[in-house]
Amino acid sequence: MHKLPTRELAVGILGASGYAGRELCALVARHPALTLAFASAREQCGERVRVAGCDATFVAPDDVALDEAALVFSALPHGASAPWVERARAAGAKVVDLSADLRPGNGVGGVPYGLTELTRREVQGASVVANPGCYPTVTLLALLPLLVRGLVAPGSTITINAASGVTGAGFSPRRDLLFAEVAEDFRPYAAGNTHRHLAEMHAVVRALGGDNDLLFTPHLLPVARGILATITVPLAAPLADPLAPWREQYAGEPFIEVTSEIPTLRDVVHRNVVRITAVPAAQVRQPTLVVIAAIDNLMKGAAGQAVQNANLLLGLEETLGLPA
Repeated sequence: MHKLPTRELAVGILGASGYAGRELCALVARHPALTLAFASAREQCGERVRVAGCDATFVAPDDVALDEAALVFSALPHGASAPWVERARAAGAKVVDLSADLRPGNGVGGVPYGLTELTRREVQGASVVANPGCYPTVTLLALLPLLVRGLVAPGSTITINAASGVTGAGFSPRRDLLFAEVAEDFRPYAAGNTHRHLAEMHAVVRALGGDNDLLFTPHLLPVARGILATITVPLAAPLADPLAPWREQYAGEPFIEVTSEIPTLRDVVHRNVVRITAVPAAQVRQPTLVVIAAIDNLMKGAAGQAVQNANLLLGLEETLGLPA
């Protein structure tokens, strides 16, 4: 059992004004072993926000004291994060990067991928961790037990239909994300297998030994948060117990719930968990599983998983400060 440090550890947040950054502020405010050293936001510099009962003032990125933080969360936009990761490392801080800049499939190697249930040992000994994307998190944790056991039909196509709440589109104002445009509607986007998260998912599937195409279609839900993924997986052979691979793989995992019931968003919002089930598909010639998984895109899909990784980087109990 890990002990709490004798004093709180200071952490900083770059890009704190976005949805993931604000969620990080709230998690740090409630965390029993962490204290907020700074929260930066370029466009909202000087603004005061209240999160989790605490007040914080956004400061300009160039004004932060990186050397005062034991760990820095970088929730900066894709393409802008990597230089700040290097600056934080040079200042002596550990870093959890929530952007895509250092993730697998994005041209950078040597940085542990923070899909914690897969790479816990690598994360524990690291100085920088690439926090996974929200869609890759729900998809890869759902597929992992099948891939590592060689249960997926070689060369087959895995079809992923996933729907996300509007916070997954980011904090910047857009006409197509106005309430009147989103409410009472449901629509796909990045149709034609073009979503930027595919590179990340492909890289990890290959690393797990999967020789499979991924056909991924994301959808926009008229809700604030949450992701529900329905994944169709052709099998090499039928499974006598469809849930056995997940029960074996995730036995004892504090943030994975394997269930015989169909997951819903209400099961997972505001929690750092992924909830998974699998059922055999009827009336098809090839043995096929329908895997259904749900997460909160801002928690297990972003800020919650980032804190989970930060706890490991700092030698804390992995579950500390996280709602399960």
